[in-house]
Amino acid sequence: MSKFSRKLQKLHDTSPKEETAVLVSVIRQNQSALETEEHLEELSFLAETLGAKTVYRFTQKMERPDIRTFVGKGKLEEILAYITHFEVDMVIFDDDLSPSQMRNLEDELKVKIYDRSLLILDIFLKRAQSAQAKTQVELARFQYLLPRLTRMWTHLERQRGGTGTRGGSGEKEIETDKRDIRTKISLLKEKLKEIDIQGETQRKSRKGVVRVALVGYTNVGKSTLMNLITKTDILAENKLFATVDSTVRKVVLDNVPFLLSDTVGFIRKLPTHLIESFKSTLDEIREADLLVHVVDISHPHFEDHIAVVTQTLNDIKAGDKPILLVFNKIDLVETMPSEEESMKMTEIELAETRYVDFKALSDFYEKKNGIKPVFMAAASGGNVEGFRQALITEVKKQHRRIYPHYLEDEVVTWEAKDLDH
Repeated sequence: MSKFSRKLQKLHDTSPKEETAVLVSVIRQNQSALETEEHLEELSFLAETLGAKTVYRFTQKMERPDIRTFVGKGKLEEILAYITHFEVDMVIFDDDLSPSQMRNLEDELKVKIYDRSLLILDIFLKRAQSAQAKTQVELARFQYLLPRLTRMWTHLERQRGGTGTRGGSGEKEIETDKRDIRTKISLLKEKLKEIDIQGETQRKSRKGVVRVALVGYTNVGKSTLMNLITKTDILAENKLFATVDSTVRKVVLDNVPFLLSDTVGFIRKLPTHLIESFKSTLDEIREADLLVHVVDISHPHFEDHIAVVTQTLNDIKAGDKPILLVFNKIDLVETMPSEEESMKMTEIELAETRYVDFKALSDFYEKKNGIKPVFMAAASGGNVEGFRQALITEVKKQHRRIYPHYLEDEVVTWEAKDLDH
């Protein structure tokens, strides 16, 4: 089919079209092929969460990204040839682009350009439900977009309600857009100040009650675990950032009341603007007495995810809190076979199965955190009772710290209750 015929067909096609994307990654000197593949898998998952289908992946080994177009001239020509031939809608880079790189790439490729931060920001904007979350994400997004406006810009068109075009709107309109964005940033900051005052008042009213926060890498099962503990119906999907709103519930376990909050998932290279804007979610973590760090043990790079979450907690000054480590999704991995069992298995069987040494992990992290980790499967109900008992034990420790003369048989009448703003 000719290019003209394809365009004619598109004019008569009234069904919604799924946008297509190609991914681009620059491989650093010390980056392994396995690490690159994992990063691109995550980027593809992010694109899918936004609603775009990945059709191809481009990689290039470079000591440092090109200052003008991020990738080299030859690779850029290769990308252009591909997206032109297959009429791809967007190009997504696995790193952040400078304003000048963004402008140059849009001029060269003539399609929508996303870097990692903008992709995550748009996903957050799409998934935010509460007025507070929407305000926070909008502020972060406008702050990020302001220096990156170009004549080719299409992202704001969707914000205005339009479909976006590949044609330019002119320098004059860009200046108007910039003034509009600066005004919106000021208004959003004022709105957030009011929300923060309300949130601070609500948090003060919760003093004297043990506060527990669920933290972890995105898509590890925090919302599923939240539903399990509180018996509520919070959105839990197999997508990155399925929920971006902070959720707080009153819970009673074994006559001990506490507040449980589900927070937004962390991710590699989480945009700085987003971290700064999500003050309320971070406050839930900073002010918690106990952190329940949920880990997807079935992910081949779960230890890297633990490191990302640990670093983020340190960055927001919450790294010194007691941590109950929960290894979730154990139903998707196998325990290490004995030496006798492994001798009976073929090399292919050993290579294709994900084995985890639960005992070694337990001993290592118990020594590191001072709390014995829990292994469970929240979705299928595996070892729920073990998690419940571990949580009760740690919550009671914090409860006794607040109320040294607390009686174990004291009757408490609280029930799980929504405390969202």
